[in-house]
Amino acid sequence: MITLSSITVMFGNPSRRPELVVQLIGHLGQGGAEHQGVLLAKELAARGVRSEVLVMYGGGRDETLQKAGIPVHHLGFRTFSRYGLRALPAVLRGCLRMIVYLRRRRPDVLHTHLFQGHLTTALLARPAGARVLVAAAHAMTGRRGASRLVRLLDRRAARRADYLLAGGGELARRVAESTRLPDGRIGVAYAGLPADAFARYVPAQIDTRGPVILAIGALHPSRGHSVLLGAASLLRQRGLDCTVVILGEGPERATLSRLAASFRVDARLLGARPDVGRWLARADVLAHPSLSEHAGLAVMEAMAAGVPVAASAIGGVPELLTGRGLLVPPGDADALSRALERLLRDRALASALTWRGYSWSKEHLHAEAAADRHLSIYGRLLAAR
Repeated sequence: MITLSSITVMFGNPSRRPELVVQLIGHLGQGGAEHQGVLLAKELAARGVRSEVLVMYGGGRDETLQKAGIPVHHLGFRTFSRYGLRALPAVLRGCLRMIVYLRRRRPDVLHTHLFQGHLTTALLARPAGARVLVAAAHAMTGRRGASRLVRLLDRRAARRADYLLAGGGELARRVAESTRLPDGRIGVAYAGLPADAFARYVPAQIDTRGPVILAIGALHPSRGHSVLLGAASLLRQRGLDCTVVILGEGPERATLSRLAASFRVDARLLGARPDVGRWLARADVLAHPSLSEHAGLAVMEAMAAGVPVAASAIGGVPELLTGRGLLVPPGDADALSRALERLLRDRALASALTWRGYSWSKEHLHAEAAADRHLSIYGRLLAAR
């Protein structure tokens, strides 16, 4: 069993504070891994630890890091999935840039994210002089739709790292099973949330008389938004007319719009929004009907904002919500509708679950707590070497 407590006892050596931590990531877009990388870099810098970021393919949020005094270095890789063999010269140049950078900087810790970063680090980082290799297991090993070769390379890369960090106990157990690594090389560090995730916002304005059910996530089949619309239709049949607000963009927009019309559900597909905090403040409940999940960032954000949650019992979500929200089988519109109805009609239950969720998230999910856990792990790894 891998727990937070196992992190604190896995090494006998005293901790040593790192001087330079470098993160390697594919790009700095809007994904969960990218969000966590940026947040961790800023928190480490705020604690006086030199923090730098290596970007393999492109930018996205360079200014955010640069304003915090964190250097961003672009390696200029290209992806084979987009460019085919034409990507090879750029990949070779990117590998050379990375080797030169690591030999010059000699970081105490090289912390990688996602498959491309893990694989590149496994091949280059140790010969180039990085002292400790940490791999963030956002979705490592056994990912859906991955080829046998990708899964094999992912496992091999994982075994080259000194330590794997999973965003939850369930993911840590899956990684341990897939890689066959001992518990002493795999640990749990929940994703951090910035301080403003716990702030209180002015609620967003929306013209509706019914309760607002909020969902956050890309408009992709794996997010289960069609299940949510089916649940809202069942609520309407039971006399509870709700407005469904979905924040996110993706290829399912047209399909979901047609489905909402056929179900006669008031659904507002608002696209990707920068004001998530204001919509959480307006929501009566968050629905997270995902069919495929790892950490559940939207669930974490709702807990921090004090919003009751009904979610699919999948991935790392149960360990977030057990005793702090309502869990339903993935893909079950009827079960989701009944969970949402309980939260909307039984306000005492909703308030109790909300308070437990907020209190737990403040203790375990705040960015300061996440950064402290990372620093403790880095320090013990350095001392052990």
